[in-house]
Amino acid sequence: MEKMMLTAIGIKALIIWSGILVLAIANGMLRESFLIPALGAPAALVLSGLLLSAVILGVTYTSLPWLQVTSPAGLFAVGLGWLALTLVFEFSFGRWQGKSWPELLEAYTFKDGNLWPVVLVVIVFAPFLAAKLRGLV
Repeated sequence: MEKMMLTAIGIKALIIWSGILVLAIANGMLRESFLIPALGAPAALVLSGLLLSAVILGVTYTSLPWLQVTSPAGLFAVGLGWLALTLVFEFSFGRWQGKSWPELLEAYTFKDGNLWPVVLVVIVFAPFLAAKLRGLV
C-alpha cells in the first residue's frame, strides 16, 4: 500500500512539474520575443526570473491539495525531485541544441541579471512554502 501511495505521489509530482515546464517554456518565449526587445537583456532577465518564480509558487500552491503531501520531508523530497528533473531537462536540451558546457553553466552566474539560480531555489522550496501558506505544515 505504501509503495502504491509513493508511486501515485511521484506521478502527480511529475504531472505538476510538466505543467511548470510548459509555463517555463512560455516564459522563455515571452522573454525572448517581447521583454528583451522592450526592456533590454538585464531587465528582461530579472523580470522573467521573478515571473517564473511566481508561476512556480502559484502552480504549486494551486496543486498542493491534489498532491496530498503534507510532511516537511515529503514536501522537500518533491522539491528536490523537481530540481533534479529541471537540471536534467536543462542540460539535456541545451546539449541537444549544441550548446557547450561553459554556455550552459553561464546561466548559473547571475550574469546580466539572470536569476536562474534563484528560480532553482524556488523550485526546491515551493512545495514547503505553498504548504506553509495553506497552513498544512
